[in-house]
Amino acid sequence: MAKQGYSGFMASDNSPQTADFGFQTVERSQKRLMVREVFDSVAGKYDVMNDLMSLGVHRLWKHDFVQALDPRPTRSLLDLAGGTGDITFGWLKKGGGPALLTDINAAMLGVGRDRATQRGLLADINFVVTDAEAIPLPDRSVDRVSMAFGLRNCTNKDRVLAEARRVLKPGGKFFCLEFSRLQISAFEKLYEAWSFKALPRMGSMVAGDAASYQYLAESIRMFPDQETLKSMMETAGLERVSYRNLSGGIAAIHQGWRL
Repeated sequence: MAKQGYSGFMASDNSPQTADFGFQTVERSQKRLMVREVFDSVAGKYDVMNDLMSLGVHRLWKHDFVQALDPRPTRSLLDLAGGTGDITFGWLKKGGGPALLTDINAAMLGVGRDRATQRGLLADINFVVTDAEAIPLPDRSVDRVSMAFGLRNCTNKDRVLAEARRVLKPGGKFFCLEFSRLQISAFEKLYEAWSFKALPRMGSMVAGDAASYQYLAESIRMFPDQETLKSMMETAGLERVSYRNLSGGIAAIHQGWRL
């Protein structure tokens, strides 16, 4: 996996020309720019805000996610929308092989590079700014593809899943950690209040940006539920797809094989 950048590709398709941006409907090309602006804004405070948003529980979720990846020295990892690097760092700490940390947002990837430098991991990671809808890797080239809290921000989620399958070696696996659908009805009102009242206020106080955190809360609600995402992964050609709920379904780990 070379360290230089790549230029991706975008094949034509018949997908709708609009996409959701939180609760708004926008042009697909406009969504990419709007999402980029959100993460340009929050990049410097992203890890602090994750702790506040999840009361620190995201660290436990990511620990479980890395364990599920089953890192081994002979396996390679493509970390899509890897941002500030938590999953890649966990992979390497657990003994995983070559890692490619990617994100469409250069500011987020810059934070990841700085953190890798602080941890003495810079030589172990390749960094590439790339769109998960057009992964600049050959077919059947990696053992694991991971995506943690990134799929919901993608414009064409079906394309991302198809690309993830394409670059997996036979016998490789795709893993997605994402906010999902709460399964405990008694907590719904509290969860709604936390998402739409507390989070934007915290975003304003900590990051100086309430609007971006309003979008993040809305994007969680617009993301497919557990069974829908499972079906989307199967449609993309992944097999033996399964998922495991975390914290009552607030988040879930989905996984599927390329056989």
